[in-house]
Amino acid sequence: MNRSIFWGVWLGFILYAFILAPPDRPDTADLILRLSTGDWQGINPIFVALFNAMGIWPMVYAALALVDGAGQKLRAWPFVVGSFAVGAFALLPYLALRQPNSSFDGSKSSLLRRLESRWLGAVLGAGAIALAAFALLNGNWPDFWQQWQTSRFIHVTSLDFCALWLLFPVLLKDDMARRGLNQPWITAAVLALPLVGACLYLALRPPLDGVAEAEGVTIS
Repeated sequence: MNRSIFWGVWLGFILYAFILAPPDRPDTADLILRLSTGDWQGINPIFVALFNAMGIWPMVYAALALVDGAGQKLRAWPFVVGSFAVGAFALLPYLALRQPNSSFDGSKSSLLRRLESRWLGAVLGAGAIALAAFALLNGNWPDFWQQWQTSRFIHVTSLDFCALWLLFPVLLKDDMARRGLNQPWITAAVLALPLVGACLYLALRPPLDGVAEAEGVTIS
């Protein structure tokens, strides 16, 4: 994808969030504090799930972007760290600046080895499934729609989730190539299940050759 497209999406996202999105509400700071501390009484379960899902997405992206960044002149970790606070706002510049990279020739740090663990994907996937079930079974959708129209925080957070979901194949394509995966249905399956699909990919993907050799695993 042309770099200018990523820069255009990034700039458009920023302008939309601060100019065209609904105005912020006076209770936004209190809402963020309550969501962060687990005081969820009276908060629509849909937004509780959405807020917590935005904590899972950066971990999912870290498992791809930090491996990708090891083969780039530009390191990925500052963008990944920023994504824990501002999501796609931090990751879009990395996607614009990186080069396509379908191989991995660097050394595996202890952090990369942990990110390679299928248990990480399994734990994140279990969390994502639990959040989805919590929202679907307990959420008040008419109330969420009304809040989406009147609260900048809820509005932009929802769009941020969608941006992270739809941008995931940008890194997924190269990550699959590094692992010898070329089945198009994998990308379709990941996109069909927002967040859950990305987590399941981490849980099921084969390890990088170097990690497999270090762990005594043979890849056919």
